Amino acid sequence: MTEQINGANLGFEREIFAAADKLRGNIDAAEYKNVVLGLIFLKYISDSFEDRYQELVNEGEGFEEDRDEYLAENVFFVPKKARWDFIASQAMTPEIGQVIDQAMVSIEEENNRLKGILPKNYARPELDKRRLGEVVDLFNNLNLKEHGNSKDILGRTYEYALAQFASLEGKNAGEFYTPSSVVKTLVEILQPYKGRVYDPCCGAGGMFVQSAKFVENHQGRVRGLSIYGQESNANTWKLAQMNLAIHGLEGDLGQGHANTFFNDLHSSMRADFILANPPFNMKDWGGDRLIEDARWKYGLPPAGNANYAWMQHMIYHLAPKGKLGLVLANGSLSASGKEGEIRENIIRDDLVECIIAMPDRLFYSTGISVCLWIINKDKKQKGKTLFLDCRNIGHMVDRAHRDLSEEDIDRISGTYKDFVSGKDVEEAGYAHVADLEEIEENNFVLTPGRYVGLEEIEDDGEPFEEKMERLTTELSQLFAESHKLEDLIKENLGEIGYGI
Repeated sequence: MTEQINGANLGFEREIFAAADKLRGNIDAAEYKNVVLGLIFLKYISDSFEDRYQELVNEGEGFEEDRDEYLAENVFFVPKKARWDFIASQAMTPEIGQVIDQAMVSIEEENNRLKGILPKNYARPELDKRRLGEVVDLFNNLNLKEHGNSKDILGRTYEYALAQFASLEGKNAGEFYTPSSVVKTLVEILQPYKGRVYDPCCGAGGMFVQSAKFVENHQGRVRGLSIYGQESNANTWKLAQMNLAIHGLEGDLGQGHANTFFNDLHSSMRADFILANPPFNMKDWGGDRLIEDARWKYGLPPAGNANYAWMQHMIYHLAPKGKLGLVLANGSLSASGKEGEIRENIIRDDLVECIIAMPDRLFYSTGISVCLWIINKDKKQKGKTLFLDCRNIGHMVDRAHRDLSEEDIDRISGTYKDFVSGKDVEEAGYAHVADLEEIEENNFVLTPGRYVGLEEIEDDGEPFEEKMERLTTELSQLFAESHKLEDLIKENLGEIGYGI
């Protein structure tokens, strides 16, 4: 079955990744991720440069090597020995690793935005140079234009590779990757057409990329978005910078990785939209050293769990009419003690617009179910909160992972939009709108299952007595069959000397 991501056919992207993956050998997936993503990025900026180069050649003014002619069009300038044609010509030489490393260095020297970001470890001994050359040759021989815009394809391939590495890395993937269906659900609900978009734990930048796609799909101007982000992991911060660049996006992610709680890079910024998937149930976050922090408007978060520290940090950074979409572990909905008090204060301040219980096994990093919090400083339905129980939606893509279809996402976001517009969205087992009094009766626990009730089961018309007689007859037949199988197993075991 051909895979889909963000509505795009992924057959070709999957081919690229599968071919590149043969290079991995004994290299750990976490390390190899940077090797492959770096090559995809190098091919992307070289193709972009080549397109602009040909435009300048056709103009005939002799400006094809003028760096400013590229930067003016938001295209990275690529020096001669970093261009893909030159790299491809060296693909089958033993020095290919050094050639790529030097290409990365020279590109950083010519483009301030990329300084310190690109991977430069292709010459290391454990990387098989013959296989590396084969992957470069593979990229060189791909006629991307046959499959559409080459830059769009490489952008999608970058996203696809991120998802594949998340699968390979398993529990370690949470720090850089949020499943695209979860991101798209948040984006479809928040609808970030224009304004400041912020993610204080941005991973590889998936929230930003999906927000930009939403704008493009609705004929908006991506330049109407101002992107702000922060990431504490150095390698992940670099992935995010490359992800923005390969999608033609500019954003302020700071000068490097930084801890959001102790070094808030955007302390004075107030966002129109915040989309985030912070680390679940983060224990050693340093809360005991931030007791007097101005961000804790609704209460001091416990030192042993950062869930409500993340939430309050984001609420603090919301503009007066700002909206927040937050992924958290389900424990945040019912935790007691300090967390319960903070949750009650946030609810009483009428900020919680919607709570969505998501199905399990959506994440590569954990099999637990998660929930989506939609917080709005300017709710249209004052004093009301929508609860959605979506635990039974989605489909299994393999034995370990579930995903949401476009129809699933449309159903969730459509229900939310109908609620905001004042329509009746009540549906037993799925959707319920509660007021403050009802939430208070439930001790400010926000688990959707408490509110939506049980799904109505359609009466099949069969009288109860007849149904019981039929079912008990079927059960009796099954018991008889099981006894026959039991006797047969005993007989077979006896024949080989293992009688029971």
